[in-house]
Amino acid sequence: MIDKQAFKIERHNFDILSIDSLDNHYANNLWPIVYLINDDKVKELYVGETTDAIKRLKSHLKNNKKNKLTTFRLISSSKFNKSAALDIESLLIKYISGDGQYKLLNLNLGIANHNYYQKSEIYWDVFKNVWDGLRREGIAKHSLSHIDNSDLFKYSPYKSLTEEQKKGLYLIVDNLLNENVHNTVIEGGAGTGKTILAIFLFKLLNSEITDFNFRDFGDDEIELKYKIDKLKQKYPKPKMALVVPMSSLRTTLKRVFKNVKGLKASMVIGPAELGKSHFDIVIVDESHRLRRRVNLGAYFGSFDKVNDKLNLDKFSGNELDWVVLQSSKAILFYDEGQSIKPSDILKEDFDKLKFKFDTKIEFLQSQFRVKGGNSYVKYVDDLLNCNLGNIQEVYKDKNYDFTLFDNIESLISEIKLRNKEVGLARMIAGYSWKWISNKDGGLLDIKIEDTQLKWNSTNIDWVNSPNAIDEVGCIHTTQGYDLNYSGIIFGEEISYSKERNEIIIIEENYYDANGKQSIRKPSELKDFIINIYKTILLRGIKGTYVYACDKDLRDYLSTYILPHESTSIMNETIHLKIENDQFENSVPFYNIHAAAGNFSELQTIDDNKWIELPEYVRFAKDYFACKVVGESMNKIIPNNSICLFKKYRGGSRNGRIVLAKSTGIQDRDFGSGYTVKEYSSTKDVNEETWSHTSIILKPKSLDDSYEQIMLDYDTLEDFEIIGVFEMVLI
Repeated sequence: MIDKQAFKIERHNFDILSIDSLDNHYANNLWPIVYLINDDKVKELYVGETTDAIKRLKSHLKNNKKNKLTTFRLISSSKFNKSAALDIESLLIKYISGDGQYKLLNLNLGIANHNYYQKSEIYWDVFKNVWDGLRREGIAKHSLSHIDNSDLFKYSPYKSLTEEQKKGLYLIVDNLLNENVHNTVIEGGAGTGKTILAIFLFKLLNSEITDFNFRDFGDDEIELKYKIDKLKQKYPKPKMALVVPMSSLRTTLKRVFKNVKGLKASMVIGPAELGKSHFDIVIVDESHRLRRRVNLGAYFGSFDKVNDKLNLDKFSGNELDWVVLQSSKAILFYDEGQSIKPSDILKEDFDKLKFKFDTKIEFLQSQFRVKGGNSYVKYVDDLLNCNLGNIQEVYKDKNYDFTLFDNIESLISEIKLRNKEVGLARMIAGYSWKWISNKDGGLLDIKIEDTQLKWNSTNIDWVNSPNAIDEVGCIHTTQGYDLNYSGIIFGEEISYSKERNEIIIIEENYYDANGKQSIRKPSELKDFIINIYKTILLRGIKGTYVYACDKDLRDYLSTYILPHESTSIMNETIHLKIENDQFENSVPFYNIHAAAGNFSELQTIDDNKWIELPEYVRFAKDYFACKVVGESMNKIIPNNSICLFKKYRGGSRNGRIVLAKSTGIQDRDFGSGYTVKEYSSTKDVNEETWSHTSIILKPKSLDDSYEQIMLDYDTLEDFEIIGVFEMVLI
């Protein structure tokens, strides 16, 4: 077993004297080693790995950029092999970039995603300890989990490309070198990594090539390096722009560019800024959201001015025309399924562009974002287009949590719980309620049953805003963003017709004025709204929770999406009768509050109530019910639940949840104490008899502070199992 702490971080001045006098066994004996060189004033840092640290450090001293750095750190270990050192190097590049404290002099990630012996079992923990060591040194500031959820990490150019993305990169590079190609269209659905490829390309073309590590491109390394060299000769200082049509995502990417060496926030622009200048290369992210002259509101004036400046017809010129006219090379990332408004460029216009002789097309298909993969994406598409049929099974994937809720409060509660656990869990709804809080922050916009909610209080970077967890986002504030969990609220503008087996739209309940003005055919509005729900259903990386306001739609969805279990039980049993006298299909409801914490306060059983059993529970005379309080079993039993137990008549209870009584550890004069826990015991067995040596009562809680209860031989005399847990009733 490798000691996870088996590494050492040592710091030195970055000069020839310190390197020549280095007294490090691993550096002096050609061991794989990871190193950092940094300067705290200019906040720049370089990460490397080598088997000849002294030679490599001296080489860096001759580099005009790196010799301005002042400090180097060696991370060494007797357990490091070449594979582990390469892995830790790429992880440090990735997370230091996401940490945002230093601008990296590295141009890319190096060799990443390769497998080696004990990578996940051992070296991930080693890396976590290395990271904590760098936090102690002041090099790193944030936790790994915090960085995982940051935009700087999610949109970092320091990512390893998939084989599909590499194929797209090769095509783009070829097209940039080809004088006969003007436009490159990269098509891919939500979550296929289009934005990552766009940012990677931008970083590649705006950095010195000497430090770019091509080893991750395998057999294509030499050819790609040759082409990039040619590209650098053709565009030594390319004038480039990343055009992002949506203002919220544009603001987020500006912040990312500001923190990446070689990039500037000013490189990220809105479409109207194309009217000011011509560019060598224009990359357009989310190009399906480029606009035409429809429902532009206050933007009409600026839109007309750009058309006029570019000598385009006022009524027919559009933002796609601006991209083509104002670039020597245009690269457009496109998904027709994410067009959501009448103002978006028509599919026919993109089709015309794609059929031009100087346009090349590539496709990204692998799902990058959601852990449900392409099968989940197809399921969502079939679900919204009612193509699943009668024989399709309910969606199940151990890697993805796709759950239907039948009350809004439960969905809100679960989203907040996921947000507390892993962060970036948000609610998103269709545009089925007016945005009245936009003019009066004291008002609430959304009313569902007895619950009132508020739309997003900001249009810019709402996902990361302080109040986001208590608000509801919309398509405009979430398109292009990654979430860990999304809670999707199907509004009152969308329903389902059982007779026609199709999704239907109730136009009067759709309140995005610019989203429906100028639409002449109902089918157009339906297509936009289906695209909206398809897009927001693909935001959640780990899971998607769903609630539908419309009962017919909720019934339809329940055929294909697993129900939220505890909610279903609650709603089915919430009207269970509780009477003073026994009645048909009722069981005793004991007035004991079994403690899901420690043994409950002293109490005495009083069975003067009777509770109705749900229809789905088959009556048994040994059943009884009581309330369980506390959080120590909340993974299975929510606090204050009324639970059904079966009287214990003997037999094995190991691994079962039990209602237990012990008078031995409390004062007999006041009654008995009860608890509910998972039971485990050890036994002393000889040829003829056996006896317990200890009993352990284990909590099952999301709160790790709950401890198990240990009962030894001396306290077992007064210990008794009363019942075995069957289910939560309410």
